[in-house]
Amino acid sequence: MKKALEGVRILDLTRVLAGPYASMVLSDLGAEIIKIETPGSGDDSRGYGPFLNGESGYFMSVNRNKKSLTLNLKTEEGKQIFFELLKDADVIMENFRPGTMEKLGLAYEELEKANPGIIYAACSGFGHSGPYSQKAAYDIIVQAMSGMMSITGTPGGPPTRTGASIGDITAGLFTAIGILSALFHRMQTGQGQKVDVAMLDGQVAILENAVARYFATGKSPEPIGNRHPSITPFSVFSASDGYLIIAAGNDYLWSKWCEAVDRIDLEEDPRFKTNSDRTEHWEQLETIMNDVIGTKTVEEWLELFERNGIPSGPINNLEKVVQHPQVLAREMIVYQDHPVAGRVMMPGIPIKLSKTPGEITAPAPLLGEHTQSILTNLGYTDDEICRLKELGVI
Repeated sequence: MKKALEGVRILDLTRVLAGPYASMVLSDLGAEIIKIETPGSGDDSRGYGPFLNGESGYFMSVNRNKKSLTLNLKTEEGKQIFFELLKDADVIMENFRPGTMEKLGLAYEELEKANPGIIYAACSGFGHSGPYSQKAAYDIIVQAMSGMMSITGTPGGPPTRTGASIGDITAGLFTAIGILSALFHRMQTGQGQKVDVAMLDGQVAILENAVARYFATGKSPEPIGNRHPSITPFSVFSASDGYLIIAAGNDYLWSKWCEAVDRIDLEEDPRFKTNSDRTEHWEQLETIMNDVIGTKTVEEWLELFERNGIPSGPINNLEKVVQHPQVLAREMIVYQDHPVAGRVMMPGIPIKLSKTPGEITAPAPLLGEHTQSILTNLGYTDDEICRLKELGVI
């Protein structure tokens, strides 16, 4: 079955996480990704653990479905190969610090001359404009600077980084969206363009109602733990054998919860009648609800709430997630056979397309695994490829 992005060729200069995550999303949907890596060392994340038979689990988790070409872009012959590849490319991706591509002689303006329809996607810490554009950034830095860490954690506790690298992942997703938008525009007009995505911008964009709360009150929101700032009850509660989530997002669901746990008195309590009342008196309500929830096990409560249509759920660890029937039914845990690492578990494809479904066809490539075949397709002979290898070009 044809894939949605079949026929789209992307030259991927990105490394570590944000850029590779973006190109993985596109590769899952059918784009051909030629991952261009430094000879001898490759993507920095090849050196990040955990390791499986010497291969980086970190690298494998975001580089499936890609081809690896080693190429030294600091050499003239390396640049020549790059420009040959550029002729048939649709997209170039990079996540260097702004100015790096210009130093290599590969600025967008130069690449556009060689291929006027090229889409140039740059993902960096702070973007290609503004006073911070030349600064380097990592996920934790943009989580901190964006305010995300200031609203994450327990009340009165220290600022807290989220459990996943959302600074990188969000930037990767926005980069993929930007590329798809630019491809659609080019389909209509024939024009390529530059896509400029900043990690900091992405974090500010997903602050959602925190910005509205600041604007409405003039006060910076603070960490409030696991509860929602304006919907109550919407939090973690302690059962007799563990924790569960209850998300009664409106007055009707609150009423149903009171009935289900045989506490109709709470429904009539003026402190808890409306969502605003419950939010205002959260501390008292939390204590009462924990006293109620503490009388049964997690499984007992979840069965009762399911029967009564009350949104709730367990707090799963990863062992439970990878075995969860819903996760498995949606093919969100899959396996690939890697030539060195062996059988590797990874998340599946979250975008389900009915007529052009994505597919995981290959594990992450070995360093330079496709160099020979790519150069052969460009017309290079075996002798020429050997010479380029001896010179450190590939």
